[in-house]
Amino acid sequence: MTVRGALGRAVDRLEPRPRVVDWSLLALVAAEALTGLVSFVVATPDGWPVFWLHRSLGVAIVALLFFKLRRVRRNLTEPGRWRRSTALSVLAAVAALGALATGAAWVFGLDVRVSLWTLLSVHVAFGLLLLVVVPLHAATRFRLPRRADVEGRRTALQYTALFVAGAVTYRVQTALNTALDTAGADRRFTGSQPREGEGNDAFPPTSWVADDPEPVDRERYRLAVTGEVTDSLALPVEAVASGEAERALLDCTSGWYTVQDWRGVRVGDLLDAAGGTTEDASHVRFVSVTGYRWTLPVEEARDALLATHVGGERLSHGHGAPVRLVAPGRRGFQWVKWVTRVEVRPGPDPAQWVVTLVSGFD
Repeated sequence: MTVRGALGRAVDRLEPRPRVVDWSLLALVAAEALTGLVSFVVATPDGWPVFWLHRSLGVAIVALLFFKLRRVRRNLTEPGRWRRSTALSVLAAVAALGALATGAAWVFGLDVRVSLWTLLSVHVAFGLLLLVVVPLHAATRFRLPRRADVEGRRTALQYTALFVAGAVTYRVQTALNTALDTAGADRRFTGSQPREGEGNDAFPPTSWVADDPEPVDRERYRLAVTGEVTDSLALPVEAVASGEAERALLDCTSGWYTVQDWRGVRVGDLLDAAGGTTEDASHVRFVSVTGYRWTLPVEEARDALLATHVGGERLSHGHGAPVRLVAPGRRGFQWVKWVTRVEVRPGPDPAQWVVTLVSGFD
């Protein structure tokens, strides 16, 4: 028997049943989307299992996608076999391969820009496309798995091996990054790569979704402190700039992080200056000039900073001038830029998730 023949037989033994492969891919794409979205709000090291699971499941998708393409390759390569659903199949394959390739390149430290996007942003875009295309593709050939498809020790062993291989591959990749001293070795557990230096030029002025306002007039600017406080305030930017400094890490969901010295006013000091909060106060909402906003529990908000300077320099417009939120332990999109209002509320603001997706679209 030739080596090629022996290898083919080994692959045949490892390959799960077709319906199991199809439904597993659908489930894994959904799990990857869920862990990917959750990872956007995880900024502290105790959230590492989310990222570990996301990467391990990605390796499992690689194996299942191999089995899937091996089974349907003739349908894709021979025009006579094409159906109306084949275009969806091709689009799903392209999105899956794109997501896997950009994800793998990113974890090994490759930092290539696609217009204004990092590879991590491209990876997210492919993932969102998959989330739409894979269910549509599955609907064109909908077949529920049979009991015989999932029964037996063989299926259990195949999937155990699949997920163990994913976890082991993730650990090997991390070790290789360290051993080869690649750019990926400096990544945080979130996958973000470092941006070195001090001040505005040390890190990119990325914005969430479409937030891109005109520069704010410093002379006319007033920071409003309202809601569940004893006395409302309207402060000029000079009153905010006269505060204290704090060294904090900003971890952006577009794939980079930076450690900077920020200077401004502690939110707790602002609330005290407003006579303190009422008994009903539970959350503080920070609102941008664009309408973008984010809410923090009041005790966490008291320790946050409203910054006017970074690295000893006045904030540039791209970094949120004249005032931006500095919220240690939160991801970059929660560090609201161009803050004009601080609103103390009797509850959280669930609508902030909708606003983050539509703010800036005029």
